[in-house]
Amino acid sequence: MPRPRVAPLIAVAAAVATLTGCSLPGADPYAAAIDRSDLITTTEPGTGELDVVRWNLPYEPYSIDAMRSFNYAENTVIANLCESLLRLTPEMDIEPGLAERVDKPDDLTQVYTIRSGVEFWDGTPLTAEDVAYSLNRQLNPDNGSYFAGYYGNVASIDATGPLEVTVTFTRPDALFEQAMATAAGAISQQGFTDDSGESYGTPQTGLMCTGPYQFASWSPGRTLVIERNDAYWDDEMQPKVARIEFSFIADESTAVNALRGGEIDGQYFYLPPAGLIQLQNEEALTLDFGESLVFFALIGANETGPLADDRVRRALSAAIDRTAIASVVLQGAALAAPSLAGPDYWGYEEETFAAAYDAFDTDTDLGLAEELVAEAGPQGPITIGIQGSSAVHEQTANVIQAAGKKLGLDIRTKVIPVEQFGNLYNDATAREGLDGFFTTWYGNFPDPLEAYTVFVDGGYNNYGGYDVVSDQVADAIATLDPAERARKVVEIQEAVTRGAPWTPLVTLPTILVQDAGISGATASMAYLYYPWAADLGGKESK
Repeated sequence: MPRPRVAPLIAVAAAVATLTGCSLPGADPYAAAIDRSDLITTTEPGTGELDVVRWNLPYEPYSIDAMRSFNYAENTVIANLCESLLRLTPEMDIEPGLAERVDKPDDLTQVYTIRSGVEFWDGTPLTAEDVAYSLNRQLNPDNGSYFAGYYGNVASIDATGPLEVTVTFTRPDALFEQAMATAAGAISQQGFTDDSGESYGTPQTGLMCTGPYQFASWSPGRTLVIERNDAYWDDEMQPKVARIEFSFIADESTAVNALRGGEIDGQYFYLPPAGLIQLQNEEALTLDFGESLVFFALIGANETGPLADDRVRRALSAAIDRTAIASVVLQGAALAAPSLAGPDYWGYEEETFAAAYDAFDTDTDLGLAEELVAEAGPQGPITIGIQGSSAVHEQTANVIQAAGKKLGLDIRTKVIPVEQFGNLYNDATAREGLDGFFTTWYGNFPDPLEAYTVFVDGGYNNYGGYDVVSDQVADAIATLDPAERARKVVEIQEAVTRGAPWTPLVTLPTILVQDAGISGATASMAYLYYPWAADLGGKESK
């Protein structure tokens, strides 16, 4: 039965106003006040069979073609449909997926042995030809894959046996195998994909994969529905929910009210909603914070303008109060970030990365900021793109505007509707007139190098053209020895943190909200690539 709605609290807005120079009483900025010990990877497995779960997405997907899925809503759906060669687990380890083994006869060759007995939803068997086709589709530059960067060192991909695919490289690559646990390694049926052409992954056509759920329908502007695949190959991951209906409520307050009112059963939030404290206090809901590779940052949007000057970027970075953003704007549901790659990235050589990380701090330094601005000279207005309907974007911009004002910088904002905000990542015309924009960026697997691969010369997301570490990044990718690679990544991290082409603000946990009558959803950010819905189920009492 729907539950009554309560108007949102004003605590966060009040606290932000205090930070930016206006005094409003009664603010309670610490809705969550998390630390790293609070972060989990899984929730209690659901045990009961359910006919349907209603899950909200933060916006409607642009496409559910894995090749064009580097974003939250898209990956939340695709993770349950299209499996990859390897599997990223909730603990953010990498294990076999559609490939049961990877052999490396030399530094330039990887041989993937494909799991036998796997079928697509239409009952046809998975073959090496399907795998080679899917990977070559990502490799082909004409297709514009969002994951093409992982294929930069690939020379060829061939089916070399009935259940064997061989990948050869032009130089060693430490990231490619890890990327095969993400949508970069997702496999689709060759025949269906070829026949669908440009409509593959759209509401009209859907897709054809092997996952525990299969595409059922997509009504644009309303719902996207997936249904249980009763012939799924993995006996240890049999879904208990027959049908999942995804809605597309973009407005945070509306989504919070829908959760509290029982109209939807769950949602992943990639930013804390303004109603976070309401969700925490709602007895009919459970709220968990999960381990994450997500960071919130201000990134350069173009190669010209004030933020193209590293002195201006460094000055602004030195003046920003990250602790205030974490505790007030993000209601305590974040950790101040001195660098882009935080502790959850340390999948190897943890001591090396921890020592380097501890050398940074998040303290403000107005003296340094003022010196840098004076050295840079007079600047024109700085325009930052912020996402419409996001209180976090608006309030963070207020804090940064206040910091800029202290330095004599005129910082302005441009509101971009949530449905269009994703265009900033792949359309240069969408970034016209902007100096920067906020990104809730996520790494795809736990390797700190992955966070810095954007800064290569001509890189897809290197909008500001920062290429100081380009050669170093390429060298680190080619370094297969983990200890040696870690040392090189630390040097890259030092340069990027100092130059601030992307200004880290906070690291963000996954925020998972579930109706108290269900459980099992993955709590870590692995939900973007792991079939999280397969673990969902009902609880005995509701």
